[in-house]
Amino acid sequence: MKRLPVQSKIIKSVYFSQEDGRLLVCFKSGEERLFEGVLEDQALSMVTAPSPGQHYIEHIRTKFKRLAA
Repeated sequence: MKRLPVQSKIIKSVYFSQEDGRLLVCFKSGEERLFEGVLEDQALSMVTAPSPGQHYIEHIRTKFKRLAA
């Protein structure tokens, strides 16, 4: 997995795998969430959004299958 740089109030770090479309979102609270089937441009849109946390809530959390992290 490749680490994607992100500046967010709630997200600590983001990792993305081009091979299998898995996206790992690590929150400042210590929680981690792993999703599958994410395209690279969708992951990049999240980390470059004006509010990555809000983008995550609206475009990632409800649209992709969550796996146990």
